[in-house]
Amino acid sequence: MRGVSALALAATMLVGAPVRAETPELVRFAYSRGDFALAQNGRTARIVTAPQDHELVRIAAEGLRADLAAVTGQPASKADMAASGAQVWIGTLGRNPAIDRLVSSGRIDAAKLKGAWESFLIVPLSDPAPGIRQALVIVGSDRRGTAYGAYELSRAIGVSPWHWWADVPPEHHDGLFVAAGTRRFGPPSVQYRGIFINDEDWGLVPWAQGAFPGEPAPGPGTYEKVFDLLLRLRANTLWPAMHKASRAFNADPANAALAERYGVVMGTSHAEPMLRNNVSEWTGRAEDFNYLTHRAAIGEYWRERVRGHAAYETIWTLGLRGIHDSGMIGPNTDEERRRTLEQVFADQRDMLGRAGLAGAPQVFTPYKEVLGIYRAGLKVPDDVTLMWTDDNFGYIRHFPDAPERARAGGNGIYYHLSYLGAPLSYLWLSTTPPALIREEMGRAWDMGARRMWIANAGDIKPAELQIDYFLSLAWDIEGTRAQPIETWVGQWAQDALGNGTGKQAAALLGDYYRLNFARRPEHLQWYLPGEKPHASPLTIAEADERLAGFAAMERRVAALRPLIPPARADAFFELLDYPLSASAAANRRFFAAEAHDALRDADPAESWRRARIAAEAQETLTALTRRYNREVAGGKWRGIMAVEPADGQWRSFRQSLPVVPAAASIPDGDDAGRPAPSPAAPLPLLRPDAFTRAKGWRLIDGLGRNGALLAAGSPSAPARASVTLPAGNWRAVIDLLPAYPSDNGDVLRLTVRIDGAAQTLEIPRRTGDRDWAMAVLDNRIAMPLAPTLGAGRHEVSLEAGDPAVKIEAIRFIPADKTITPT
Repeated sequence: MRGVSALALAATMLVGAPVRAETPELVRFAYSRGDFALAQNGRTARIVTAPQDHELVRIAAEGLRADLAAVTGQPASKADMAASGAQVWIGTLGRNPAIDRLVSSGRIDAAKLKGAWESFLIVPLSDPAPGIRQALVIVGSDRRGTAYGAYELSRAIGVSPWHWWADVPPEHHDGLFVAAGTRRFGPPSVQYRGIFINDEDWGLVPWAQGAFPGEPAPGPGTYEKVFDLLLRLRANTLWPAMHKASRAFNADPANAALAERYGVVMGTSHAEPMLRNNVSEWTGRAEDFNYLTHRAAIGEYWRERVRGHAAYETIWTLGLRGIHDSGMIGPNTDEERRRTLEQVFADQRDMLGRAGLAGAPQVFTPYKEVLGIYRAGLKVPDDVTLMWTDDNFGYIRHFPDAPERARAGGNGIYYHLSYLGAPLSYLWLSTTPPALIREEMGRAWDMGARRMWIANAGDIKPAELQIDYFLSLAWDIEGTRAQPIETWVGQWAQDALGNGTGKQAAALLGDYYRLNFARRPEHLQWYLPGEKPHASPLTIAEADERLAGFAAMERRVAALRPLIPPARADAFFELLDYPLSASAAANRRFFAAEAHDALRDADPAESWRRARIAAEAQETLTALTRRYNREVAGGKWRGIMAVEPADGQWRSFRQSLPVVPAAASIPDGDDAGRPAPSPAAPLPLLRPDAFTRAKGWRLIDGLGRNGALLAAGSPSAPARASVTLPAGNWRAVIDLLPAYPSDNGDVLRLTVRIDGAAQTLEIPRRTGDRDWAMAVLDNRIAMPLAPTLGAGRHEVSLEAGDPAVKIEAIRFIPADKTITPT
């Protein structure tokens, strides 16, 4: 679809805060006078499309037809009320003559739909045409808008976007009724919204090999399921899998053709310019991927892809890095790299122009070392989207400034929910709190990053909730972030699990994110790869306190399990039981093994008890993962789940497994009657909710070790609190989120006053050094404060003006104790 470029540019001004549905309830399950009967008395309304409409509209109509059958239990072949004249009309403006006649006659007000990007309305009408008593009209501004409308109705009748990917079956209903009134949706907050399938070696690829035998993994069978999911989540863009374990997306022409049929815009990552998967498709020597010495060969390599995909809706990645996720080969200085990149831009845009794609969407991503080249003065063409990135751990490094916001190409964000790389990877369980996504992506939106959002989603599973939340923000930023995190998660969990369990599930997931925010399950080591191994800084009592939190969470999971409807048992295991139980077992394994080693000489009996706990935790992890891979959903997900580290690859980026004694080597012991370990004595702590907040300060729910953070805005007065310290000498430590300054500087600034004495903190925010590494693994920066404090009451106040300043707590520790990052 070469015409997408003009449409994209024309629609740019029509993308913004979406028009909310005018009526909150779309479908109900009991009839009220005047309702449109979508399903009643064993029959469902006939779904009608126009033959001249887009292929995607037909696909969405077929999906809705299947969804109606799944909810009502009526086979699609019998789901026809043609005799009574009730129909569902699905069509695109200008592509469906019957709907266009309703618009022309004034029966449908489509004024806000014309020229809008990916928008739709749903309206029931009486007597829309001769012989038709009623019609529910779903009309879209473009092909995706129409498809989103069909899938919006699927959501409303109870079909989850995750019905296939998380085995969430719909509840049965005999009656489905749509109330009178027009409901309008769109345009989306962000123009291009999607995911990047990445680091797929240990999950998606082995699963796809078994799920779709006979085709390269991942192939059309996998991608068709991905495309369906994206449309149901109101997304429109995919960066496909690109590791060497995968076959390159464009190596099979069926993949690109399928994406076009589904209306999915294909792009590629920062390491794959011009839609080229270099890992699989560059057949020359790695050292020849050098633009200074092999410009002609690389240029032809790119032109070949442009020729093959000129007819498809594509976002073209510009620029040049190494073969994979590495720096550019050839130039030796940032100045040389700058000049080379500017030549690359000119050559790539010339290729696109010669193919009639001068106006096609183009994006440049200043990722990792490329950000330094950009800041050194790189000139990027004005109509190219600048795709800013996080630091791979959820903290965005650069926000658009005024000149960048004024660019015709706009700005976007590439954000990680999964990552393979330094200092330690996180590829197993998805523990990024939705509140962190909301804060960072919301800040990016506020500062003008509204053209394109892509989330690195790993293998998709088990990041279902994070993907959904990320894309919900991208579709409707204001409506989504206005909801408390627990409310949004509760509704999501209720939709997935049913039986009124959403609120309980949301509370459990809140604990899961809170406990794992202190350390992800993939980051249970307190030294970096290549450093001499050493124990964590937690005492055994402190570790036991952490484990007690996980144990309480496990008990609540067990209490919730019997309340889940049998039909939702697989969904419960995939979305909640496995990640929560596995993270608890991983922590139990690590800290019990560490205590076993620490107590060998001082308390052999307790040491061996801890060894038994570690071995049992390892067995639990093995059993849970075996169940996921072999039993859940009848064995549907064989190969999808791998406990981190999954194998010996990429060892420099992955945690080392704790040394757990073999079960056979652990002597039997009688643990009955042994006294419970003494809990760690609580230390004085100022939590965010202890502060009296002046205008501009706010509490962030659902984030941090204590369940909330204190965030600065543009306060006119300090936030204040008081603390009473017990006898002794104390040092204060303020813990902050390792976010980046809004002005793209290198320093976060915060003034702390204790008893009137001011201390201005200037906190360096560099990326790549050891301080950064420990901060992202800890998810906080611990800053000691002076002077030493004595017993008694102390007054504390905080002053900051950058929304990047987010305070987790002020801790008070004995003056003679070493400050630890825990």
